[in-house]
Amino acid sequence: MKKMTIATGASSVSTPVWDTLETFARTHVQGFIQQLLEDEVTELLGRAKSERRRAVDAPVGARNGHGKPRQLALLNGTITVRRPRVREVEERFVSRLLPLFQRRTREVSALLPELYLHGLALGDFELALRGLLGDAAPLSASSLVRLKATWQAQYAAWQQRDLSALKLVYLWADGVYVKAGLEDGKAALLVLLGADAEGRKHVLAVASGQRESTESWAAVLRDLKRRGLRAPKLTIADGHLGIWGALAAVYPESAEQRCWNHKLRNVLDVVPTKHQAEVKAALQAIAGAASERAATALRDTFARTYRRAHPKAVERLEHDWERMVAYYAFPQEHWTHLRTTNPIESPFAAVRLRTTAAKRFKVVENATALIWKTLLVVEQHFRKLNAPHLCTRVYEGASFRDGIPTTTITTTTAAPRKLRAA
Repeated sequence: MKKMTIATGASSVSTPVWDTLETFARTHVQGFIQQLLEDEVTELLGRAKSERRRAVDAPVGARNGHGKPRQLALLNGTITVRRPRVREVEERFVSRLLPLFQRRTREVSALLPELYLHGLALGDFELALRGLLGDAAPLSASSLVRLKATWQAQYAAWQQRDLSALKLVYLWADGVYVKAGLEDGKAALLVLLGADAEGRKHVLAVASGQRESTESWAAVLRDLKRRGLRAPKLTIADGHLGIWGALAAVYPESAEQRCWNHKLRNVLDVVPTKHQAEVKAALQAIAGAASERAATALRDTFARTYRRAHPKAVERLEHDWERMVAYYAFPQEHWTHLRTTNPIESPFAAVRLRTTAAKRFKVVENATALIWKTLLVVEQHFRKLNAPHLCTRVYEGASFRDGIPTTTITTTTAAPRKLRAA
């Protein structure tokens, strides 16, 4: 096979074969990034290397060689680059591509908490990272120790950020047990997730506390309100009384929706295993009803069918019914998001798996900061709510009945309601 040589910076490699493919790719990436660094200087000075200034008013400054070779860890391996130096310029030259003191990409930094939560011990980090990122990777077990301190500082700053500009529409609340760093068996991470007027989701709070405690939830909500967070139009949470008591005290204007997944589990807990399949199907039909009236009719049918055989199941279904059907007063396109606390539970499924075996967490703050960091990584992949344009209408105060804007309801339908109300 004929070979050709391709120059990439100071090195050259032949056309690759399978055994040299990784090295070939990494070398070309290295040469490409080095060239981009050189191009930044060319843009700053307005002229190429060895080219003289063409005008009196042309940018001043000159190239001044390169700094020491630096390793940069990428997800596909570690490369070596040298930052160009510039002299006689008004302000110190700082590369936009590779800022000072950066030795790993954001993606590599995001990988570290994932590996740690997955159960990789500190002593194993150097070996694992060398295998993933190459022998030249500027990472070690001590790197994670420093990063953990950085994450805790970032978490503390995140807890103080201003929220007054956030146009909050929906709020999901859940207390999640992770078995990591939470010494008290009843302790949980209190997590709040919000959706704004553009349909984007945001992690708003991650704090340790008591899941059933009104005081714990109220402390988190009051802190958010102190930092400018306005009341959500609808809050979705499970059936624990703590969140509802706190919400009534801090954001009484918010409508309240209980999670249907929690309700189903709560009802099925008092149904014998052999009858659970048919009862579950009936409950799912209620949750998926096309209107509040239809849901209420199906609830009544369920009560007539199972009251004698499963009275506790009927009692649990009927309890707190108004909170089970609050979502009908919001756009139908959003119902799939509003029936449950899945927007919180789904990203936390991976976190819970990783932290179940993570016995190394001895301090609550360590666990909370690290889990928060992982959630922020997940947050980057949150998808918008369905029909995000309707979030703006909800935020602006538009009203809906059975998921349909009330302005589209005909006069013949609306008039009898007014007469009955009168």
